[in-house]
Amino acid sequence: MKISIFGLGYVGCVSVGCLAKNGHEIIGVDVSEFKVDLINRGLPTIQEKDIDNIIREGYEKGSISATTCAEEAVHNTDLSIICVGTPPTANGHLNLSYIYKTAEQIGKALREKESFHTVVIRSTVMPGTNKKYGEIIEEFSGKKRGVGFSVVSNPEFLREGSAVHDYYHPAVTVIGGDHTGAMEKVASLYRCLDAPIEITDVKVAEIIKYINNSFHALKIAFSNEVGNICKALHIDPFKVMDLFCKDTRLNISPAYLKPGFAYGGSCLPKDLKGLVTLGHDNYLDTPVLAMIHSSNEQHQKKAFELVHSKGKKNICMVGLSFKEGTDDLRYSPYVELAETLIGKGYRVTIYDEYVCLSKLVGANKAYVNERLPHLSEHISNNLESAIADNEVVVISHRNFDAKTYRHLLKEKTAIIDLARIHDLEELPNYEGICW
Repeated sequence: MKISIFGLGYVGCVSVGCLAKNGHEIIGVDVSEFKVDLINRGLPTIQEKDIDNIIREGYEKGSISATTCAEEAVHNTDLSIICVGTPPTANGHLNLSYIYKTAEQIGKALREKESFHTVVIRSTVMPGTNKKYGEIIEEFSGKKRGVGFSVVSNPEFLREGSAVHDYYHPAVTVIGGDHTGAMEKVASLYRCLDAPIEITDVKVAEIIKYINNSFHALKIAFSNEVGNICKALHIDPFKVMDLFCKDTRLNISPAYLKPGFAYGGSCLPKDLKGLVTLGHDNYLDTPVLAMIHSSNEQHQKKAFELVHSKGKKNICMVGLSFKEGTDDLRYSPYVELAETLIGKGYRVTIYDEYVCLSKLVGANKAYVNERLPHLSEHISNNLESAIADNEVVVISHRNFDAKTYRHLLKEKTAIIDLARIHDLEELPNYEGICW
């Protein structure tokens, strides 16, 4: 395929070399005559392992060239990949002026081009950039998106120092767009790689790199705070984290990485507080660990605000224990929610098939007696009547039988889902806690 690559910095240079090595004909585009001259002499624009040999080989085969003229590049290629920089501004936003400038250039070039052109945004951008990019091309080309051109989002996940290796060994290739043919054309560039290709929504493709890198930053900060605590206790933190990583069922896995309601139970709150206290006892500041509880509390407040926003006083809560399949009420976020609602004057009816007041014992019983001393007045043994008699239904657990009670839920003022019940998402009165 004939491909033009806008921006000959880190990502652009690696893309030029690797795509040429994969058999494509590449034209690099940059406003810097210096970078263009380097590529046209078979030299890379960056220092990176293996890229010098790859660029030289592609140049010697005649499959790599570069120009400062965007029109020339667009007219002589079928697909343009945008790799220009999006540096941060002083207030934390991205400076998208460079990327939008390429949209103007491509739009002007497309005025005189008859064939369909595919544009691929590889740069790191905020959600909504793809849409605006297409609007700019429409403005400057006079062509309609989906008819004369398409814009596809294809974020890169290259690390400096191992960019070439990362290009050829991605964990996943992400492609987002609204034109099947254009997305298939982009996907064909990566079929030679041993990695899954995920076709997704444009905005999902635009935000995923921010999510990835923020989680990477969180992992580093978390590991460093663990290291500080271990050092103070004369424990080898590398042995601790090596052991931590051996659990691929819960620790290093998709477990818990699903948006939902706040955590609770007898373990997570207690052990987190214990670790933070251990750091404090050793005169250590652990801001990441310390703020986890605060974040969890904010999420709990959001649930109350969601109920409050409906303007109704009769509330049915389906599920009270900290998770389905147990009667453990200790530090349950649903107990906290019920306590807040009752304290604010709401009439709350609670149904939980696993919670039987006569069977609660020990710490479990003591906890709920402290938080909800009149729980028996709010508990219902009949879910159907509990739903029918109230205006707002709050669903706490994933085991809720949506099909059986869907007909009742349609008539309610609001359904507030804290667990994500897919069968209810299409109802007009449905709202998720964070989806």
